[in-house]
Amino acid sequence: MADTLSPPARSARMRHIKSKDTKPELILRALLREAGFPGYRLHRPDLPGKPDIAFIGRKKAIFVHGCFWHQHGCGKYKMPESRKDYWLPKLRNNVERDRKHKEELQAIGWSVLTVWECEFKDVAGLSKEVQSFMS
Repeated sequence: MADTLSPPARSARMRHIKSKDTKPELILRALLREAGFPGYRLHRPDLPGKPDIAFIGRKKAIFVHGCFWHQHGCGKYKMPESRKDYWLPKLRNNVERDRKHKEELQAIGWSVLTVWECEFKDVAGLSKEVQSFMS
């Protein structure tokens, strides 16, 4: 299917995609509070990659990644058919940057969990995964 939006319309649509306080982030925060893990910090700029959720004392970082933007490979998204010369390098760079940030955090003694957008379909399973990570 061809892209029918004009460049200004596409830009306007893309500007509305949030990077903070997304629905998955809010659900994860609620799961953490319910499981007895309050006291997290959000989007710490002093940590590599500005983790979505950071437990400073525990040295635990959680990233909430969208399956498309961070190339999960779960099949939840469809690769754009137009402007592949733009999209492929952009998405590859996202994956490389994520890997680098995870390695940097681990190098300074942090544990890192990545929670994918598609995992929010099974909130009970996600809750168990998060509790295991936090223990």
